[in-house]
Formats: sequence, structure tokens, C-alpha cells
Amino acid sequence: MRVIITGCGRVGAQLAQLLSYEGHDVVVIDRDEGSFLRLPAGFNGITMTGVAFDESTLLEAGIEFADAVAAVTNYDNTNLMVAEIASRLYDVPKVIARLYDPEKRRVFEKLGVNYVCGTTLVAERMMHKLLQGEVLIHQERYDPGVRVMEFKVPWLARRMTVGDLDVNGQARVLALQRSGRQIR
Repeated sequence: MRVIITGCGRVGAQLAQLLSYEGHDVVVIDRDEGSFLRLPAGFNGITMTGVAFDESTLLEAGIEFADAVAAVTNYDNTNLMVAEIASRLYDVPKVIARLYDPEKRRVFEKLGVNYVCGTTLVAERMMHKLLQGEVLIHQERYDPGVRVMEFKVPWLARRMTVGDLDVNGQARVLALQRSGRQIR
């Protein structure tokens, strides 16, 4: 797979290394040539100095033939622009953008940009570790307000039904599992 990565910070360098190690053709673009020092000595991809959303830079990187683009700079707006250019102008099949500020997620969602928010991922993972596995969030969609969660209820709740677990219109339990069997 031919992958273009815009941004060679810690995330971009790690992603480039992982993809290159797996045998993919990787092109990394960063505006600071010194950032390529983060790449390991054995990196066999291509590095290019330039502005991530500059069309001539993207063309030189081979965006017309790219199978995937990962926009992982330190700037949400830059990542959004790269994702829009890659998906809308060049029909790159797989495009993903890094999102720093979770408050901007609605913009990314409304534009249909696939993203990963490191801030949210780290916060959720830390919460999970702090709660010692009491609550595990499998999936979350902000548009319809749906969260797929897994949690243990106290043994005293063994006689409760799914309806008994609803929280005053704030939350609705759709399924309950007891001893490996799903109860509705």
C-alpha cells in the first residue's frame, strides 16, 4: 500500500516506522527537515520537506496514486485541510486525520472526515485504568448520543431487569448479560 503521512512528529514518525516495517511504501511530509531525525536509521521510505496541504507537494508525493493518507501534524486545521484535499480532490480510498482538540470533533464529523482524537483516547484509557476496569467504553457516537459500554453491576442487582437499570431518561440499557447469556 502507498501511504502519505503529513507530519513527522512523534506520532507521524512512529506511524511511518510501523508502516514501513510492514512493507508499505511510505512518503512522509514535514515542513521542518529536522523532524525527519525522529525516523529510525532503517526507515526505507521517502521524506519530503514542504507544507502538508500544498497541492504541488502532495502531487510530488504521489497523492494521485496513494492508497491512504494520514494527516498527523500538530495542527487540527492543517490535518482537516489535508484530509479534505486527499478525499475530495484526489479520491484517496483511506484518509484519516489526527485531532488534538476534542471540541472540534463536530466539524470533522460534519465534513465526514475520519479522525482519531488522541486527547480523548488517552483520557478514556486513563479513566479506565483509574476505575480499575469498572467501566469499559467500546464505542461512542456523539451525533446520536450513543455509547456502547460494558460494566459490572453489584450482585444485589441480580434480580433486576433491563428496564430497572434505565436512569431517568438519561441512559437506557439495551442488553444485559448474566452468566454468559444475554437478557433483554
